[in-house]
Amino acid sequence: MKKLNDMSRRDFLRTAGKAALGAAALSAVPVSMAAAEENAAPVWPWKYVQVDKDKLLEHCYKKFYEYGGCGGGCFGGIMDLISEAAGVPYNTIIPGRTFAHAAGGYGAGSLCGSLGGALAAIGLFCEPADAAAIRDELYAWYREHQFPQYQPEFESITTVAHSVNCVDSVGTYMAATGYKMSDPERKARCAAVTAEVAVKAITLLNIHFGFEAPERVEEAPAAENTLAENEYIGVGVSEIGGEVKVKVTMDGDKIAKIEVLSHNETAGISDSAFNTLPDAIIAANSTQVDVVSGATKTSEALIAAVNDALAQIGK
Repeated sequence: MKKLNDMSRRDFLRTAGKAALGAAALSAVPVSMAAAEENAAPVWPWKYVQVDKDKLLEHCYKKFYEYGGCGGGCFGGIMDLISEAAGVPYNTIIPGRTFAHAAGGYGAGSLCGSLGGALAAIGLFCEPADAAAIRDELYAWYREHQFPQYQPEFESITTVAHSVNCVDSVGTYMAATGYKMSDPERKARCAAVTAEVAVKAITLLNIHFGFEAPERVEEAPAAENTLAENEYIGVGVSEIGGEVKVKVTMDGDKIAKIEVLSHNETAGISDSAFNTLPDAIIAANSTQVDVVSGATKTSEALIAAVNDALAQIGK
């Protein structure tokens, strides 16, 4: 009986060993081409996917607080919406918290973390030479941009850094406002920087991939001294982009036409004011109209420019 039990035990172990080897061998065989393709790393650069810029502006502002600052908010916010729109492989990206270390100019007051986050996203979709060209455009815009324009929580003045470094960007703003780093208004300002940089990066990518036309450069009229007797030039000043220049055409005592000749406001944010306010003023035959929500400063400058033009009638 003991010998039989020993034999049975040996047979069991021998059989189990063969089964294990067979399973191991089978596991080394690809189940299917589809499974292999599913597990394969995506080819770089990844295909660019558009997202809604208004939604991105709001989302990245919120993610500044959730993802540990400007770098995470910008990169994570962009990838969140692309992942939502397209799924794999975009949703395999680790959340924006991995860019939390970019806050405070990477802890050294150097490159603004929102720019670092934006460049990481751009690098997923572009060859190095193209990414560098987009980077340079993004930097040039950032240096002269009036931050913050997106102000969902606090009304604030805007400042220009003339630099891509955090220490200059935040420092200039804090010097002008008196806010400290811990103040909620300062944090809201940097959340807006995060959101506006993300939108600008997406705009540049849209242009690069042919989804948007290049931004039109506003040109001053060739010869203002050739104005007709019923045409008047007016100028208003925006805290965001500076001068807004318009030409107002009168038909008797009625405002017949309002043309925006030049401005330095940010495309996408100021468009609603320029697209709707002239018609509202003409319909009312008055500048006593409501400003456009989300573009208050631009609206005020446009109204001031029209008033400046109207003030010249009869002179």
